[in-house]
Amino acid sequence: MSRIEDYAIIGDLHTAALVGTDGSIDWLCLPNFDSPACFASLLDGPKAGRWLLAPEGGGECTRRQYREDTLVLETEWELDGGAVRVIDFMPPRDEVADVVRIVEGLSGEVKMRGELVMRFDYGHIVPWVRRNHTGVHAVAGPDALYLDTTTKVHGEHMSTVSEFTVKAGERVPFVLTWAQSHLPRPRSVDAEEALEGTTSYWTEWSSKSKAAGPHRDAIQRSLITLKALTYMPTGGIVAAATTSLPEQIGGPRNWDYRYCWLRDATWTLQSLIAGGYTDEAAAWRDWLLRAVAGDPADLQIMYSLHGARRLPETEIGWLKGFENSKPVRIGNAAAGQFQLDVWGEVLDGLALTRNSLIGQPDDSWDMQTAIMEHLEKIWDQPDNGLWEMRGPRRQFTHSKVMAWVAADRMVKAVRESGLTGPADRWEDLRDRIHDEVMEKAFDTERNTFVQSYGSKELDASLLLIPRVGFLPRRHPRVLGTIDAIQRELTQDGFVLRYKPEASDDGLPGREGIFVACSFWLVEALLGAGRGPEAEELFHRLLGLRNDVGLLSEEWDPQAARQLGNTPQAFSHFALITTATQLHAGLRHHSNAPIHHQGQG
Repeated sequence: MSRIEDYAIIGDLHTAALVGTDGSIDWLCLPNFDSPACFASLLDGPKAGRWLLAPEGGGECTRRQYREDTLVLETEWELDGGAVRVIDFMPPRDEVADVVRIVEGLSGEVKMRGELVMRFDYGHIVPWVRRNHTGVHAVAGPDALYLDTTTKVHGEHMSTVSEFTVKAGERVPFVLTWAQSHLPRPRSVDAEEALEGTTSYWTEWSSKSKAAGPHRDAIQRSLITLKALTYMPTGGIVAAATTSLPEQIGGPRNWDYRYCWLRDATWTLQSLIAGGYTDEAAAWRDWLLRAVAGDPADLQIMYSLHGARRLPETEIGWLKGFENSKPVRIGNAAAGQFQLDVWGEVLDGLALTRNSLIGQPDDSWDMQTAIMEHLEKIWDQPDNGLWEMRGPRRQFTHSKVMAWVAADRMVKAVRESGLTGPADRWEDLRDRIHDEVMEKAFDTERNTFVQSYGSKELDASLLLIPRVGFLPRRHPRVLGTIDAIQRELTQDGFVLRYKPEASDDGLPGREGIFVACSFWLVEALLGAGRGPEAEELFHRLLGLRNDVGLLSEEWDPQAARQLGNTPQAFSHFALITTATQLHAGLRHHSNAPIHHQGQG
């Protein structure tokens, strides 16, 4: 069984596939990110659908890489008789989805084997398959798959098998196309032309980047990953390409992340703007405005790619889960939770676009005002918090800080941008929230802010207090909180979100360290004037990436392996903004809030 870090991503800006170091595509949802999977062996083994294309006898590759600044993956094997490369990519979408694989002989000759196991509905449906002169055609209900190749294929144990030898200089193409089954067969794709076009697309896109400094390559790979997680028709960005990859191997903390979280709004915008991608930032802003349109009381924490609100959570019993981590969940019940901080994230994100996307049209002020007026009524209520705890609601410190952020950004919009609104009233609310947090969320004995009012527990989100401008970066309470988190909430120097066993989050088991939170610590240390310590931790975090620069949600320091859904947008957001701050030398401007400096 492959480990989470064994996977690379390819995608077509509608969906994505995960390719393992063994040459197997083990995860692919068609036609979109949140559609049922046709390749799902990531969660259940070969019977759940996969597409292996590798040297006969199998084994992990010798090396792999992305073509520079693209999403074209190259996987190579060096064997006694020769060397071979498999080139994997998905052309940016037109009317249908294509997965293209080209086998290229590098030296000598290599016997290759392909095994295509086509399944629909997360491995539940076996399609009807028939051969034709170019490959095979598979149909099940609304879905059709067409495999075109120049080599022979045959059926074997409910799979489509190809066995061939590739010599130096030879190239054998495979194109798998998805289409709606009731429509005529779509046009054929020339693999080589598609490769040229896909490479050109990503090269041109990357050429617009403003990423710079010693970590430019890491930043750009993260930006490409965020682009790969973008649903082009709407501009929405999913939290990850997968569902139910475990936060604890064998445990129940397995969630569906193929949706768009409002909490990601500010982070997304900061990352894209820092990279110079204003068109993508504007598209995300527009997605955000469409998603939150309506009564502010109906605001949700997450939405579908298209902005749909109903995301019912169900368990898929026929899948065993990654390394027997059950249950496998489809949908996400957290969509119905009350999480106060998202109101602040939305208003903060819209303030960022107002200040950074100069010249971009923005007619959302009435909506922002309505959101703020609703927040005035609910800011003092307990909630489920940003970590979506399924235990009892409480007065989370981070939630109150983000309510303060909402009021602060709205006051500044009136005072500094000339917009219309009751600035005096919002300013009064901002001050009341600030006073309450300072009084009720701080443990004077331990000199640290705490997770919720009256609690003794710590929370990584407390590291964001200076980041959003709630307190200066070198305020004594900020410095005390950093020390407390390093002392009580780290493992091997990396940061846990919180301690599940002590926080009553409503779930059994534990989890790994949360990658984004450790990046937050880097920024906090940098702001506190501890630059060398911040840089050391940042370099350690870069070491958690896999061989092609990807990060999942979490890391297990004991087993030295990635955990959680992958690739995780939140982890890559944090990498981009942190690397940008390191390059900008934030240590020389330690009391300035990051959010509205224009470059994240």
